[in-house]
Amino acid sequence: MSTLIRPTDTLTRDALTVLQPGFVGTSAPDWLLRRIGEGLASVGLFGRNIASPAQLAALTAQLRAERDDVLVAIDEEGGDVTRLEVRSGSSFPGNHALGAVDDTALTRDVAAELGRRLAACGVNLNWAPSADVNSNPDNPVIGVRSFGADPLLVARHTAAYVEGLQSAGVAACTKHFPGHGDTAVDSHHDVPRIGVDPEVLRARDLAPFRAAIAAGTRAVMSAHILVPSLDPEYPATLSHRILTGVLREELNYDGLIVTDGMEMQAISATYGIERGSVLAIAAGADAICVGGGLADDETVLRLRDALVGAVHRGELSEERLADAAARVRALAHWTSVSGAADRSGGAPDTEIGLVAARRALTVTRGDSCTAPLTEAPYVAAFTPMANIAVGDETPWGVAAELERLLPGTQTGSFTGPDAGALALAEAGERRIVAVVRDAHRHAWMASALNTLLASRPDTVVVEMGVPQSRPQGSLHIATHGAARVCGLAAAEVITGA
Repeated sequence: MSTLIRPTDTLTRDALTVLQPGFVGTSAPDWLLRRIGEGLASVGLFGRNIASPAQLAALTAQLRAERDDVLVAIDEEGGDVTRLEVRSGSSFPGNHALGAVDDTALTRDVAAELGRRLAACGVNLNWAPSADVNSNPDNPVIGVRSFGADPLLVARHTAAYVEGLQSAGVAACTKHFPGHGDTAVDSHHDVPRIGVDPEVLRARDLAPFRAAIAAGTRAVMSAHILVPSLDPEYPATLSHRILTGVLREELNYDGLIVTDGMEMQAISATYGIERGSVLAIAAGADAICVGGGLADDETVLRLRDALVGAVHRGELSEERLADAAARVRALAHWTSVSGAADRSGGAPDTEIGLVAARRALTVTRGDSCTAPLTEAPYVAAFTPMANIAVGDETPWGVAAELERLLPGTQTGSFTGPDAGALALAEAGERRIVAVVRDAHRHAWMASALNTLLASRPDTVVVEMGVPQSRPQGSLHIATHGAARVCGLAAAEVITGA
């Protein structure tokens, strides 16, 4: 540990530089603009900050009036996790649908078009793609956010997504290192534990990150998961062995390392966000993501002062903080140059998302399959609790699209042990379209389907999660995700449109 030689204001500027905070509202508050003037280099956007593309472009222009190379980050995976279209559902299918098609050129094209739309709104860092191998089908937080359960498939599509997104001048942030797929716990709520040997981890979970690094990913996001075979004490976000030893030294990654949200319970409930942020930077992280829940000036000041204080107390080296800040500035420079160069090329492809969603469908016709629906049905949506990453404000299902194609369509949402009986009662004599999401993970949902099919074998079943359960119903459609375009593609099949 060297003697402190830099002035406090330089340390303060570096401490602000490594933060990626959020805020509330659809325009930048005064406190945020003031912190940008003091050295803050990144801002994170969430669904609450976005009302329309024009409003978003105005917001990012407002931020760049304070600092022209500011990093504007967003969690826009497409599919189930969308911020651009949080109130309507995404125009792009998510990773699981793209993995089901298994056409890397299509994945690259979808990511490129998503990148064009982000760039047009002034967003230049996307906390995507998810490179997690969904090896645990009961995973409550990854699921359709993953390209699949095959490491090689996930690796090639992760690389294609990175290439496509960055072709539009938007930096990819590949997540959640070293892989969140083999978990049965949501790190928004607790610390997941992955108890596999290092050999399994390297062959399975690290393969997509190697591919992303080879494809030139500009950022990698850490996971709040404990991997005892690599570090028995600290979760990956706080682990020097994992962030520096594995990601930097073993995988030779030299780009930006971003933490997952520090207010997630896996960190905040165990370490607190101040200590957690200090430990993360000391471990090798370069940017602290915060703002999904704590989105105010007080949070920024708390984290800034915690980092500066840790340097003064000798808990964090000034060289490590300076190195982290330099990596943030380097990425900011890359995005400003890449954005100015407009590297995407070609005309926008406004239909690519729907094309991909149609190709992703798996359609199974049962023995009692009848002609396409021509009369307005009853849509019974069996609705599980949404995980925090997806949120509950984004609509999903097929009802809206069926109503457009078959006016008079009715719908209801059901949950719990009586869901099937209640849906039957509400449907009356109408043909039933049952919509489920990860039916294999919810016993009540599987029971509801059985109840429906026992009485109404002509029921159409649409699975919008991971299709682990056997196909049931007169017509079974697996969409591999719940994006708006996935619902539209399914509605087209149901009606023969």
